Amino acid sequence: MDSLIRTFSNAQTSRDGYQLAQTLSPDLPQQQLQAIWKSCGHHDAQNVIKRGIQNSTSGFEKLPKDEVQGWSDVYLAYWKAIGELLPALNQAPQSSWTKVYDAWKELLSALYRGYIGQGFEAWSIPCLYVVAKNLRFFALKADEERNNNVAAGDTSGQIFQDDFDPESEQNQKLEDCARQLNRIFTLCLNDRAPLEESRKWGIYYIINLLFKTYFKLNSASLSKNILKTLSAYRGDMPPLSAFPKSQQVTFKYYEGVLCFLEENYFQAEEHLTQAWSLCHKDAMKNKELILTYLVPCHLLTTHTLPSQKLLEPYPRLQKLFLPLSNCIKKGELHAFDLALQQGEDEFVKRRIYLTLERGRDIALRNLLRKVFIAGGFEESKVEGGPRVRRTRIPVAEFAAAISLGSKQTLETDEIECLMANMIYKNLMKGYIARERGFVVLSKSGAFPGTGV
Repeated sequence: MDSLIRTFSNAQTSRDGYQLAQTLSPDLPQQQLQAIWKSCGHHDAQNVIKRGIQNSTSGFEKLPKDEVQGWSDVYLAYWKAIGELLPALNQAPQSSWTKVYDAWKELLSALYRGYIGQGFEAWSIPCLYVVAKNLRFFALKADEERNNNVAAGDTSGQIFQDDFDPESEQNQKLEDCARQLNRIFTLCLNDRAPLEESRKWGIYYIINLLFKTYFKLNSASLSKNILKTLSAYRGDMPPLSAFPKSQQVTFKYYEGVLCFLEENYFQAEEHLTQAWSLCHKDAMKNKELILTYLVPCHLLTTHTLPSQKLLEPYPRLQKLFLPLSNCIKKGELHAFDLALQQGEDEFVKRRIYLTLERGRDIALRNLLRKVFIAGGFEESKVEGGPRVRRTRIPVAEFAAAISLGSKQTLETDEIECLMANMIYKNLMKGYIARERGFVVLSKSGAFPGTGV
């Protein structure tokens, strides 16, 4: 405990929030955690900690009485949490990650009370980062432990009731964690202190934790409420560009994914592109996550496919996207359907299945474009003039290509319906002359964006 208090004193003197946050970390070596736990007992822990904090900040840097009490409560809660954490790490009998979570939640509550009424200053906000981040980790561990126990037939932890819903019980602690993080979000958002001394500087870190938690709970829609609240307060907030780049990247990524899930692909592309450009060049996992959504966005907004070079550092993305890309490029409809079917589980898991399914339209456009090119040229009506491409294509020719490409026999009405959709989506310019059985294509840019 003495070394902990010394670090606390040094951090208070230098007003170093990140150094202070390290004194509340559960990631210290086990020997160090053990030493902190054994430095006092249940009967004297409160007095030992309070006396240590009072003595460490005596003199010129002496803390006010309320703040001393606040930090004493925080470190007492931390000491108790270590008492639950050590048995859980060593898988001791009667240990439980649920107990660790509950003890760590009390630590977060002690910090919350410190900021609300005991004078904790904004420079110490990194303490919230460390405690909130680990609360989420312990919630995941507690839910995993509980679900494993239930699967093994141990239902001692359940509360039996008539309307028991096993689905809602699976993430019990993570849902509670989301509520605790929401309190911290409100704590930062509602601070009325001048920006230089404001808790608002902690808001994007907490928002990003909330996003991760809501996505894990499969409740991404709740993230929209956060964005709406943030938008209402934006005039009183520091600009996003003033926050650390890591927080900017994470926020832009989730903002892009939310737009993606709402099928607002142009905005999604904008946010994800910003996240990509800000992302550190060596953060390969983060760049892979961004590309997972940026590639389908580009496919729909610009009809462009990822290059081999772009995907080369990401084997998993190559496996996901290259088979589909090759089918789209070649206009192979049946192969596209098979590739989509083979990757269906992974596409659904990553929430990109429906978007990639729309890539079939691009594959169909490329197939129809091949028919148009194969049609060759017509002699110019002006003597000696340049030849022009044949623009009156029999529907039967398109029907034959589609039937071969999809390995399905389609009726003429179905073919005409597909063609009408292509024209409506501006993937093809022209009109269908049904009476004559022709598709009349534009002489200038029959397939926009392809140079034909």
